[in-house]
Amino acid sequence: MRLRTLSTLSAMLLVAASAAQAQMATPAPTQGQQAPAATAPRRPASPRGLVATQVAGAWAVVKEGEAPRYQNGKWIEIAYGRPILRGRVNIFGSGADYGKTLSDDSPIWRAGANQTTRLMTEAPLAFGDKVVPPGEYSVFVELKPAEWTLIISKQPAQEKYDANEKVAVWGSYNYDRKYDVARIAMKIETTPISLDQFTIAFVNMTQQGGTLALWWDTQRATCDFKVAQ
Repeated sequence: MRLRTLSTLSAMLLVAASAAQAQMATPAPTQGQQAPAATAPRRPASPRGLVATQVAGAWAVVKEGEAPRYQNGKWIEIAYGRPILRGRVNIFGSGADYGKTLSDDSPIWRAGANQTTRLMTEAPLAFGDKVVPPGEYSVFVELKPAEWTLIISKQPAQEKYDANEKVAVWGSYNYDRKYDVARIAMKIETTPISLDQFTIAFVNMTQQGGTLALWWDTQRATCDFKVAQ
């Protein structure tokens, strides 16, 4: 019994000594200094974002005495990388170099950063006379001065970059026009203010449709769509 007690006491003394050494190795901050902060996880330079809306539904009283509930709506979602200006100006360039900085020598822009921008829709969408059936798609933009073309494509996309992959896209690398479902002319306008982080949004929405907007720096591109029958 005495031997067990001595062993326990020795272990406690070793733990206390280790703690004291650690405290001596990391001196307390003096006045005016801050204690070392825990290492924060590294944030991506272009965080992934998601924009979503619901269409084709209706508000209805399901149970008497309760507030109306939204029913039978169809989801539309776009997942995309959101680059930030970080002090850059004229991000789209001009003249013959328009769009080249963003596309990295690819013929089209990934409409964001890093992974391919992806569209998921539960409703058929009509962009003018072009109908996009329910499903999942890759999204690109062909950039020309005052002339943006939104491209909705059936081409599959890579979750992680694989240089040996020759069919599925990463960003806009491997883009092949034969997969295009719709190419849609967009209206371009120059805004009086600069938007720091690239943003995709659904605006002026009704349950029958609305407008898809892409905005970065002072360039905003839009195209209207409706829920197809």
